[in-house]
Amino acid sequence: MGVEKVSDSSFETDVINASEPVIVDFWAEWCGPCRMVAPVLDEVSGELAGKVKIVKLNVDENPATASKFGIMSIPTLLLFKDGKIASRQVGAAPKAKLLSWINSAV
Repeated sequence: MGVEKVSDSSFETDVINASEPVIVDFWAEWCGPCRMVAPVLDEVSGELAGKVKIVKLNVDENPATASKFGIMSIPTLLLFKDGKIASRQVGAAPKAKLLSWINSAV
């Protein structure tokens, strides 16, 4: 299924009101670590399909949502459960660490 893109306008529907846990990758085109973590998130998204949904939000194009959740550095991953932030991971991380973080938070 892969990682979907969300925006300020779709955030509430796609993330806050989602029935399953959602990980939001706050990223930007110019961010090197963001580009490093993107293929890892694509892999994880496939492996955890049905258990957790992974989406990405470009902070340059969607500043309202980034500022609402206090995103200061990117990449920042927020895990939402039942419409609330359940966990936060700041910075790029290897796949094993991301899987461990996701599994402990879900």
